Amino acid sequence: MDAIQLSLPAARALQLAAQGLLNPPRRKAVKQDVLATIRQMGVLQIDTIHVVARSPYLVLWSRLGSYPQSWLEELLEERQLFEYWAHEASFLPIEDYGLFRHRMIDPGSMGWKYSAKWMHEHRATIEKLLEHIRDNGPVRSADFKRTDGKGGGWWEWKPEKRSLEVLFTAGRLMIAKRHNFHRIYDLAERILPDWDDARMPSNDDTQRTLLLKAVQALGLAKANWMGDYFRTAKSRPNPDPETLVADGSLLRASVEGWQQPVYIHPAHRELALAAAAGQLKPTTTSLLSPFDPLVWDRKRALELFNFDYRLECYTPAAKRSYGYFTLPILHRGALAGRLDAKAHRSEGIFEVKALYLEADTRQTQRLATELAATLQRFADWHGTPQVVINKCTPRTFRNMLKAALA
Repeated sequence: MDAIQLSLPAARALQLAAQGLLNPPRRKAVKQDVLATIRQMGVLQIDTIHVVARSPYLVLWSRLGSYPQSWLEELLEERQLFEYWAHEASFLPIEDYGLFRHRMIDPGSMGWKYSAKWMHEHRATIEKLLEHIRDNGPVRSADFKRTDGKGGGWWEWKPEKRSLEVLFTAGRLMIAKRHNFHRIYDLAERILPDWDDARMPSNDDTQRTLLLKAVQALGLAKANWMGDYFRTAKSRPNPDPETLVADGSLLRASVEGWQQPVYIHPAHRELALAAAAGQLKPTTTSLLSPFDPLVWDRKRALELFNFDYRLECYTPAAKRSYGYFTLPILHRGALAGRLDAKAHRSEGIFEVKALYLEADTRQTQRLATELAATLQRFADWHGTPQVVINKCTPRTFRNMLKAALA
């Protein structure tokens, strides 16, 4: 028999606690809280869409409340963080650099993120680019003018941009800092002058460590959830979690109604026992990024929270069900709905284009009051203090929300 048995609400509470989303912050954030939060999650995914705050800033806001967004870039420039491909393009704690070094040494395994053909065909110009950086210092893609007459999306990157990205994937360049969220590239040996590949863990140790870090970040995990977190496996994780249970590196547990076991990191044993005893009480009401670790695995969000979520920014407008960039609404342990919003920064208006509650979400005064307060804090953080609510489903909840905002 599994030592720890969890109800579904307890399993949700355990994951929320591990992710820093169980309760609201108790104090005003300081810069080191940003680093501590990224360490707790293990990874902070990057995305550039900015109809509201860009995703990495939003993920941090969901856990820390209002804070200066500049702290993230400062930690990068201070070498307390680095950027690389983890779940996707991500900010990572600098102490984890060695765990991703294998990917840099074998960039061909990274799929579309690296092109050996490009490196071969443009070898001479790539070496000139590296020489330019070596002699003149860090560069931006914008430092190079387009000469081929093309323009547009990522599929039409200018040659220098593509070369910079390929060199980044190969670990020869790193991101020294960002300016207005644009990457500034420099030689890896200048950013980490003391790094020695002799310090790199073996591939087996790397896989084991990343799997354990994923389970710890998730609080609890089915076997088929583990590989997605750091993109270490598409299906069955390696090593097999049962071997990690056998050597004491993981704990096996069960969730009521689930046939498959779940696994818990020993660091969370007491937290899991508290969850099983009903002692973890979710009290947070917040908005989440579509790229928040809590929801980026859409299958996991459905299995654990019964939340069927899709990001529709790449769907033609006429075919969208909810909106361009819908934000999940977290309310006291449940994913209670979603909203499509836009921050009109020059006008000081935060527009809720549409808000949808889940079918099983009760329209309570507490939900309206706490969600209204969350929206106002979110809007204030954007510098858009006037909240405007347009469409709301169900319609009766719109009046409750507007009254609570008044």
